[in-house]
Amino acid sequence: MTTFIFTVYLTSVYFGDPAHTSQMLSYGMTAAGVLIALLAPVTGQRADRSGRNIFWLGVNTLILVALTVLCFFVYPSPQYLWLGVGLISVAAIFNEFAVVNYNAVLPRVSTPANIGKISGIGWSAGYFGGIVALGLVLLLFIGFGESVPALLNLPTDDALNIRAIALFVAAWVLVFCTPVLVRMRNRNEFLPSVLPVRERRSLERGMARFTPSRRGSLVESYRELWRTVVRLRRTQPQTLKFLVASAVFRDGLVGIYTFGGILAAGSFGFTTTDVLLFGIAANAVAGVGAIVGGYLDDYLGPKMLILLSLGAIMLSSIPLFMAPSGQMFWVCGLLLCMFIGPAQSASRTFLARIADPGTEGELFGLYSTTGRATSFLAPLFFGVFVTLYGQQIWGMLGIMLVVALGLALTIPLQAPSATRSRKARRLRKKIEKQRAQQNYRAPFES
Repeated sequence: MTTFIFTVYLTSVYFGDPAHTSQMLSYGMTAAGVLIALLAPVTGQRADRSGRNIFWLGVNTLILVALTVLCFFVYPSPQYLWLGVGLISVAAIFNEFAVVNYNAVLPRVSTPANIGKISGIGWSAGYFGGIVALGLVLLLFIGFGESVPALLNLPTDDALNIRAIALFVAAWVLVFCTPVLVRMRNRNEFLPSVLPVRERRSLERGMARFTPSRRGSLVESYRELWRTVVRLRRTQPQTLKFLVASAVFRDGLVGIYTFGGILAAGSFGFTTTDVLLFGIAANAVAGVGAIVGGYLDDYLGPKMLILLSLGAIMLSSIPLFMAPSGQMFWVCGLLLCMFIGPAQSASRTFLARIADPGTEGELFGLYSTTGRATSFLAPLFFGVFVTLYGQQIWGMLGIMLVVALGLALTIPLQAPSATRSRKARRLRKKIEKQRAQQNYRAPFES
């Protein structure tokens, strides 16, 4: 809906000049990003306080499903442009609210020893699931041209075959979210069976420490968020800096996917079938990249893998500006997708490796919410550069600037191994100081 189908439909000639519709979509997504930045941190925090993360995951998912169904009524006419932009923007808000609750599940279905592998497998599973969904859309609704029509053979009048995809997506989300909602309805369900006793107790203490019993007011939620940030700045500055850096480059990575299909159709002449075929290939390449990146993470470390991936993404985009063509978009687009998966997976393992015991849940919650706090950057830069140069292709340059900013913020960070060594040295000095004080007091006490 946000990459290969509905946004491409909204920015097509049905709704006017593609450059104009792209600007309107980018500004709508920018407004959604600002609201997400203001509301997502406290909504996730308040869900934690109430102990009903899974409940709110279900509520936000149902709202998302309802908004997706309403996209069926966006007819191919300029007067429906703002309805479509409004629905996709509001749906993005509730989708991100759901993601905040969803990511909180990760520490409960993994251990500190395998959380990186689980993260990589999770990203790749999402990509491969996307392949199945896109393949079904292609077979059922789009087809392969006049020679191989779609199996459902829906009429193309009023873009019925495109609008019907919204109903398919809504059903897809509802069906595959239901098992998560049912299985995870108990907050601590996975703790006894997955974690060793010591780690389970540590995590339970951490959850109790950062989960107040009372929800309090909305103002108090913002105050608690600020206190958490201040505490991290004082006790774990490298962690806070990484949260900021990852928020920036992750928004750039999301922007590549969000506007990739729009560029394919608007700037390189891809048909809907071409866009879907590219989407299938992109998900396959990204899934393989996430798996391979998970193994490289163990050898190179997450920081080096992030730097290499972001640098490769920026280099892969250069030929698109020098020699723009459909063939070049296939080559560069797949290269971009190959390095997106490793960067996304390594960013989560980076945080997992530097998190202090008992703080994993809080840090992964901040990881989710800080990512939403900058979710307006890529849409904003895309829209600004399209406005300045009058062509969609230059919007990609705006997204690359966001990726470059994230890369620049990541370079000065300490690698997780260095952070762990620093913590170990600090702990040894503390122990040695305590022993020295005990040895000094022992004769007097005796």
